Amino acid sequence: MKTALIGTIALGLLPGAIASPGGFNPDNVVFAQRALPDAPDGYVPTSVSCPASRPTIRSAAKLSSNETSWLKTRREKALTSLKDFFGHVKVGDYDVVSYLDKHSSNISNVPNIGIAVSGGGYRALMNGAGAIKAYDSRTYNASTSGHLGGLLQSATYLSGLSGGSWLLGSIYINNFTTIDKLQTHKDGDVWQFGNSIIEGPDTGGIQILDSASYFKDLAEAVESKKKAGFDTSLTDIWGRALAYQMFNASNGGLSYTWSSIADTTEFKDGNYPMPMVVADGRNPGELVVGSNSTVYEFNPWEFGTFDPTIFGFVPLKYLGSRFEAGSLPNNESCISGYDSAGFVIGTSSTLFNQFLLQINTTSLPNFVKNVFTSILEKLDRADDDIAAYEPNPFYHYNNHSSPYARQTALDVVDGGEDGQNVPLHPLIQPERHVDVIFAIDSSADTDYYWPNGTSLVATYERSLNNTGIGNGTAFPAIPDVNTFVNLGLNTRPTFFGCDSSNISGPAPLVVYVPNAPYSFHSNVSTFQLSTEDKERDNIILNGYEVATMANSTLDGNWTSCVGCAILSRSFERTGTTLPDICNTCFDRYCWNGTLNATTPANYNPTTYLAEADSAGSALVPTMLSAAVAAGVALFTLV
Repeated sequence: MKTALIGTIALGLLPGAIASPGGFNPDNVVFAQRALPDAPDGYVPTSVSCPASRPTIRSAAKLSSNETSWLKTRREKALTSLKDFFGHVKVGDYDVVSYLDKHSSNISNVPNIGIAVSGGGYRALMNGAGAIKAYDSRTYNASTSGHLGGLLQSATYLSGLSGGSWLLGSIYINNFTTIDKLQTHKDGDVWQFGNSIIEGPDTGGIQILDSASYFKDLAEAVESKKKAGFDTSLTDIWGRALAYQMFNASNGGLSYTWSSIADTTEFKDGNYPMPMVVADGRNPGELVVGSNSTVYEFNPWEFGTFDPTIFGFVPLKYLGSRFEAGSLPNNESCISGYDSAGFVIGTSSTLFNQFLLQINTTSLPNFVKNVFTSILEKLDRADDDIAAYEPNPFYHYNNHSSPYARQTALDVVDGGEDGQNVPLHPLIQPERHVDVIFAIDSSADTDYYWPNGTSLVATYERSLNNTGIGNGTAFPAIPDVNTFVNLGLNTRPTFFGCDSSNISGPAPLVVYVPNAPYSFHSNVSTFQLSTEDKERDNIILNGYEVATMANSTLDGNWTSCVGCAILSRSFERTGTTLPDICNTCFDRYCWNGTLNATTPANYNPTTYLAEADSAGSALVPTMLSAAVAAGVALFTLV
């Protein structure tokens, strides 16, 4: 399937345009021009008038005033959605809605939900999309018995990394649209992945000419940024290319910024979760590992980190301004437009910069390769996997403790380079008080591109680091990766941290949702750059089945168990006794500390369900694999 994004009208589907649970109704569709393209001069960071109170770097000791104010609105909206969710998700005969009403006057006692979508290229985007589709009340049939529609509307935070950040970008830059709207089969719509990102979109002409025009547009945008005095890197090219595939806007949404999400009415009104894109920091010549990485987040208001290496945030709208020692000197201008939405999601996935260096191995004609080569010759490629952020907003900020304080440029890399491929870091910050995280893991940890818990292990080990990088974050105990495979913890959802008394500090319960072959082998390579519609749809459907355990076919109590996970920390705070069904659920899904670190055989599972028929339906239950069955037998409350 070819794409035709160039020249499309920058329209987005409004969040309320698809009814729930009745699904898509074209008579209810309302289109409006998106209020997101606010960069003053396309891709060029540009001087603008400073606000009356000049922007500064703030300490990460607490949440920003913007986030704190927004939370007051969002938590109330999420509570309303949570009541709707528990209208079809039953927790035995326990009246959850009455419980929520009873404690609604103190919102801190109400469950606080986060969702994290891992990296893993297009595989992660599509598998993560399946989970988001399952959690979205706007998806047809998702709010009926056995499904989990409404969990997305009940969440406060949604984080993404690398391929997961592409998913967030597609959803939020397209006005918090639905997965259904993104995965259509209509030429010119958003997720038309049949054309490789190296080929570029098809505009209806001869493809080689379209590709040449595409690369010329990429080159001109990045060159204009460089001519304005800003350092550029391969990530600028990669981010611009991603924008053509992820944003339904002409010229790849040249003027769309991440910070403008905060200015949209729907977000300001707290109608959907707060998006956070995760990336890593790296000093020149430094090897990034889980124990020493600086983990950055891009949220709608800010860029920065809670880590002690910087412990600060810059207003995202004014990223690119020459801050010094936490302030913007009076002789320096306020710069806007640096936070191009494509550059943000490209920064989170700099691993894929390497594709841009492989252009001479493709089948593109020489004149297209020559256009691309001319781009690369103008860029500094000393570190091919780096996004160059110059000027460094944290220059001379926290000089006494920051290894980045004396650098004029900030090197930012793929968020998964430190092993934490599931973006849990923003969700385990104590100031955010998240109770439960749904961790959607599409990592390629094994020989056959399936996850084995590596990311959770990395986050757990980082929380134990005695050098201070963990900065007071706590995380549930996680077993080794061999145990994950030997006990089948990577074959179906697993709960970690069910008993908070076993954790040294406040930590959320983690619902680990690993990619697994329910109806389709969704383990495509991380570096697969093109996917036809049928494969795309099958991977998304498989992700939906993973999140819902095949619409509760594999466990009739699965949605009840999800409800128990959501309520667990809230019940602890209010001294509420767990309903019997929750004890049963925790006996089944909580890891009990059992270990089996022997080296497992290569993990290459068969599908758990019959393959989807040609229409993508009529799933037939089959036997679970021996690993899944063994895993079920070894679970108990911990």
